[in-house]
Amino acid sequence: MTKLLDEGINLYSQKKYSDALQFFKSILPQEASALSLELAYYIGFCYVRLNQPDEAMSYLEHFVTNSMNEQRVNQCRLVLAVIYSQTGRVSLADFELQKLLENGCQTVNVLSALGYSAWIQDKNNEAAEWYEKALQIDPENPTALNGFGYVLASGGKDLTRALSMCKKALDIIPEYPAYLDSMAWIYYKLGLLKEAKQYIKKAKKKNPSNDEIANHYRVIYEQMSDNRNAAGTRAAAGGKD
Repeated sequence: MTKLLDEGINLYSQKKYSDALQFFKSILPQEASALSLELAYYIGFCYVRLNQPDEAMSYLEHFVTNSMNEQRVNQCRLVLAVIYSQTGRVSLADFELQKLLENGCQTVNVLSALGYSAWIQDKNNEAAEWYEKALQIDPENPTALNGFGYVLASGGKDLTRALSMCKKALDIIPEYPAYLDSMAWIYYKLGLLKEAKQYIKKAKKKNPSNDEIANHYRVIYEQMSDNRNAAGTRAAAGGKD
């Protein structure tokens, strides 16, 4: 089976994910029970790379359930945990993350995923603790830096520190939409709407379909409109004196 997959694996290695997926699906067996673990692994990750998490799940779950390859199983568990968190399946996300901890995988990525899972459950203090642990391992990790900074900003805590962390993450991976969004939101929290507008416009342009970015875009522009209206009202009132 491995030799049969060589062409698709080569395409995947070249980051030609659509072509790789098309190849892998062309050799899918008719019976799901006959699906090879290697094929499930690569199809799952093609979907992940193509930002189609719903399609990726069943293949990654199949691999985790049946494979004895511990390294790849842990890799799939982490990806599944992130997908579950993003789609509101928090109990499943926590299950996968706890399994990773039990397997001794206290890596920056796992700790950051635990932080993200805690944050979406409105457990801001717990989220901050996980991100802080991640940064103790790697102080330059952009995911942990941005996550920690955003959690601080969401709680209205230490906005200067939050800004510094998210700026550092953006310096490491420039123009990344999530980091641009974090910068915009922190500037909004600081009342610096000109700067917030600058970053949220970039974030929305980079990722127009992201709900959180779209929501922040709306809030920031509404606040700017309210401020203009308030300034106009004050000017009109002053003219009547």
